[in-house]
Amino acid sequence: MPLHVPPAPAPALRTVLTALSSPTAVREARTPSLLRAQGPVAAELPLPVHVLDRVTAEGVSATRLAGWRFLIRSGERAVAAAETMLTPDGWAFSHFFEGPYITSTERALRQAETMPQSYQPRLLSVPGLYMLTLWLHEDCTADGAAGHPAATDLLVPLAPAPPGIAAHRPHRVAELLPVLTHRATPTRLLGSPA
Repeated sequence: MPLHVPPAPAPALRTVLTALSSPTAVREARTPSLLRAQGPVAAELPLPVHVLDRVTAEGVSATRLAGWRFLIRSGERAVAAAETMLTPDGWAFSHFFEGPYITSTERALRQAETMPQSYQPRLLSVPGLYMLTLWLHEDCTADGAAGHPAATDLLVPLAPAPPGIAAHRPHRVAELLPVLTHRATPTRLLGSPA
């Protein structure tokens, strides 16, 4: 089924396009693949980036919107990504970057397109585990900038995933969130002060 990519805020897209058209911004980005890109580049597949701050005692995830990520495509593949962030003055370009999460995101999106159900793709960052997941939200009409993972939504860990968590294997939120919460919670050593 097709993915229903939520529309990014127009000012966020404008800041990315402005940065892409700036030789200084591209040169200072330290992204060799973006510097070597031949021909035109395009900002595509805007995905809202949510951060999992904590899970409450009731099992509800506390997430917040951190920004929007755009894949930067040159020819047939993504060569980099651009991040935007919300500032007191509105949306602003943050930075360009490259690395394994670019190809991993593309792979997870292709995988999601073959699923029998339609989803709204988002990214969910789990900073306590240095982990990024593709969050497949069941409500395709929802505001991509708002909400929390529903128990029946899917999380697809992107590579590299933390040890013991298989990358590119879809998990229901209700199954994976408790595992992530347990792993991100510091354990107390026996006999140590509270």
